[in-house]
Amino acid sequence: MTSPPFGSDLGDVVRVPQPEGSLQVITRGEHGTPVLLLSGAGNDSASLSWRRLVPVLAESHRVLALDWPKQGGSTPWDGTADHQRMLRCIDAVLDRFDLDAVDLVGLSQGGALALAYAIERPERVSRLVALAPAGILSFPPIVHQLLWVTARCRLLNRTLPSLVFRSRAVCAWFARTSLFAGPVDDLEGIVDEFHADVLAHGSASSDWQNASIGFRRMNVDLRPDLHCIQCPTLVIQGSKDVAVAPERSRAAAEAIPGARFELIDGAGHWSNRQCPDRVNALITGFLAD
Repeated sequence: MTSPPFGSDLGDVVRVPQPEGSLQVITRGEHGTPVLLLSGAGNDSASLSWRRLVPVLAESHRVLALDWPKQGGSTPWDGTADHQRMLRCIDAVLDRFDLDAVDLVGLSQGGALALAYAIERPERVSRLVALAPAGILSFPPIVHQLLWVTARCRLLNRTLPSLVFRSRAVCAWFARTSLFAGPVDDLEGIVDEFHADVLAHGSASSDWQNASIGFRRMNVDLRPDLHCIQCPTLVIQGSKDVAVAPERSRAAAEAIPGARFELIDGAGHWSNRQCPDRVNALITGFLAD
């Protein structure tokens, strides 16, 4: 018996063929402006990131939720999905659905790529929401070099994580300490989905994460170009995020002309799953303005 497509319980599944494989896009909603949701890295997926947002947003928007290459339903993928390739994935989705422009909502890695897309393809972005975005970070010497070594060593960035995270208890610990900073009403479901993905695909940092770290400096640093973003922008940040410091996100918002910054008190990196009602209201309200 064939298993249903990954995340198909959230909406219809559309395949976007590419030379390296096939991108999966979950679609829901038939009316209103189109919104493309971009998830984070690692074992994240459209289903994990946006399970609480898609049904709410689809009431007034045409929602598209992308699984990045090598993630969720976009496996297998034969090739490296670095920064420029990921931007072309967004191009491919917009072209597949005949969209000249779209609202972008991105989390972490997806937040970085949403910002980058608004910088490089301003005519294709109507509104932008970035949650705890990557691409605005730098690290002190030694820490940076250790991250660079990890990014280039398969043993460290894939083999060991895949072994360690085969334990559901480790997945739960990681979620509680790295993704959240307080109670989550559907934590067990999140951990189950995360753990199932590890068992199916292993666990690793993404190609985008690995390629973004140069030996001396970040290869992907969007901060010098944030002033080029022309569309209305909302930056959402958890106050207790251990991955992206709130002051970094606030500084990024201040560098974007007219951008709005919202701090979610007590939330961690996945504020959208820890505090879904608050974050959903911010996003739907902003996209409706």
